[in-house]
Amino acid sequence: MNHYATQWIDDWCQENGWTDWFIERSRYWGFPPNAVMPLPIPRQALRAIKAQRGMCFEERIWCLSAVGTAIAAGISSYLMSSPMPLVAAFAFCAVVVAHMEDEEPEMQ
Repeated sequence: MNHYATQWIDDWCQENGWTDWFIERSRYWGFPPNAVMPLPIPRQALRAIKAQRGMCFEERIWCLSAVGTAIAAGISSYLMSSPMPLVAAFAFCAVVVAHMEDEEPEMQ
């Protein structure tokens, strides 16, 4: 799942002089000013973008689908007198939340 809209990354790269950015293994890479080798876009910059812009469209869709699934499962679980819809919704929501997390551990 992409956590950043491509326009956000484009804007940051243009403001900071980075060129030819790309995504590889869930990391954003680009060429810093006057560089011949791509470097990862700094995590601090990505965090600042995320704090300023919030969730991207794809994240909003996944969150709304998880909430909708949970509500529908609650209603159908009540009507069917069975916990199985809630179990399925829990599994789906767990997968969505896992995809919402950052893929890479914090490096210090």
